[in-house]
Amino acid sequence: MAASLKGNNRLSLAMERTGQWVFSQEIPTDVVVEVGEAKLSLHKFMLVAKSNYIRKMIMESNEADLTRIDLSDIPGGPEIFEKAAKFCYGFNFEITVHNVAALRCAAEYLQMTDKYCDGNLAGRTEDFLQQVALTSLSGAVVVLKSCEDLLPMAEELKIVQRCVDVASIKACHEANFPSRSPPNWWTEELSILDIGFFEKIIVAMKLRGSKSLTVASALIAYTERTLRDLVRDHTGNGIKSSSSESDDSDLRVRQRDLLQAIVALLPSERAALPINFLCCLLRSAIYLKSASSCKNELEKRISVILEHVTVDDLLVLSFTYDGERLLDLDSVRRIISGFVEKEKSVAVFNGGDFREVCSTAMQRVAKTVDAYLGEIATYGEFSISKFNGIANLVSKDARKVDDDLYRAIDIYLKAHPNLDEIEREKVCSVMDPLKLSYEARVHASQNKRLPVQIVLHALYYDQLKLRSGAEDPAHDAMSTRSQLQADVSLVRENEALRAELMKMKMYVSDMQKNSSAGGGGGGKGLGGGPKKPTFFSSMSKTLGKLNPFRHGSKDTSHIDDGPAVDVTKPRRRRFSIS
Repeated sequence: MAASLKGNNRLSLAMERTGQWVFSQEIPTDVVVEVGEAKLSLHKFMLVAKSNYIRKMIMESNEADLTRIDLSDIPGGPEIFEKAAKFCYGFNFEITVHNVAALRCAAEYLQMTDKYCDGNLAGRTEDFLQQVALTSLSGAVVVLKSCEDLLPMAEELKIVQRCVDVASIKACHEANFPSRSPPNWWTEELSILDIGFFEKIIVAMKLRGSKSLTVASALIAYTERTLRDLVRDHTGNGIKSSSSESDDSDLRVRQRDLLQAIVALLPSERAALPINFLCCLLRSAIYLKSASSCKNELEKRISVILEHVTVDDLLVLSFTYDGERLLDLDSVRRIISGFVEKEKSVAVFNGGDFREVCSTAMQRVAKTVDAYLGEIATYGEFSISKFNGIANLVSKDARKVDDDLYRAIDIYLKAHPNLDEIEREKVCSVMDPLKLSYEARVHASQNKRLPVQIVLHALYYDQLKLRSGAEDPAHDAMSTRSQLQADVSLVRENEALRAELMKMKMYVSDMQKNSSAGGGGGGKGLGGGPKKPTFFSSMSKTLGKLNPFRHGSKDTSHIDDGPAVDVTKPRRRRFSIS
């Protein structure tokens, strides 16, 4: 019989060892116990002495002599049944934190309780749980981990709940009074658990009044371990976006469920988590196509502490994992918009005007947004509407100077050389040329990529400063803007009138030639032509509109034009003398 057992390739090494010590007793076996693919030849009387379950099977069997018992559904499988069988035979074996939960469940399954027999396996395992396993955080976590394959019996025996209680108490104590180094070692211990058990511990910690930062540290460690490829890889080299990869693949579904469960466990205090971690979670949620509620929660948390965001954090949200293309940027827009609305609400609550006073946080966010636009401006799929949409989310009053925004605009125009004049004007419309520094204005006045209107703004502003002698005529900004708009329209009108002026010069030249050659007849002709003074008078008034200093320090608009000057009078006087 021993030779036949050893010849069976399906028997595990554990089963072979069990067969050796069973048959070493030199007593013929009378029952074969099947546990999965393993088969064990044992003695009925040894099993019945400890297991009430096996005794009932033998007594209630329709067979006169039951020779085969199937225990394939015993918790823990063949390895645990081997230890239970050894216990029935009186052999010693080691109970550890790794197998105590399975042994306790197997004892319950086989009805090896103290009610049936004193000092049975159930009592032994209970003593080990109480005296050894559940006296430390590490022991409780390991036992809880082993219960993942023992459900629902482990829950029915209260093993799971006892482990959760011990783990939550020990974790809270370690967070407040660390007993070893590093102080957050306990977060790594919890990170080995399945999300279901981890959730139970986090909920228990919250109920015990654990601090938000304590819960946050545990969540960060757990996320970095379970979603390592999604969260820790900031470069995008770890995951390649593939159109062939199904959004409903088993891995993607598991990751999506795991991420949504983690987001649901985030502490109520939204500022408890670092913003770079939240940005990584949001990028993972976008990649995994998580539920809208999950993404909205992350966006709201980021917008609350947006003043602490960096350009790199916003770039994390903007690109796919392979770094090859931009995302739709809707999340970035909602985050910035949420922060602006929060700042407006705070300003109104404090009795101020958001348009007049911008907080330091708002100014910091404006600077970050401008730098962010400069980083993504080089991508061809970044449209003008998206560029302007993000730039206009931040109030213009939040920017003391527009140098960073001008840099982003210049990069965008350089990366999109095929834009026409109107499109370039649309891009530049988000910038106020009067808020550029001197160096930026000098650069703008020589920048051929900018539309003529912006160049004129830069030049006119410097001329205004020279004329006024002011260090910074910011108080004249409104009047300067209106004057610049009038000057831009005059420049365009000048282009149209220039051709007409050339025609008028040719006409005057021809009239002078005719006057010189006509003599007295020419004088008669000149005296009978009252239309010429009227024509030149109208031309003088038209050209007077082109005066660039009409509203400046050399304004002559208060001087009456008087009657139109007759340019033919000197000639008439000359002919009368001769």
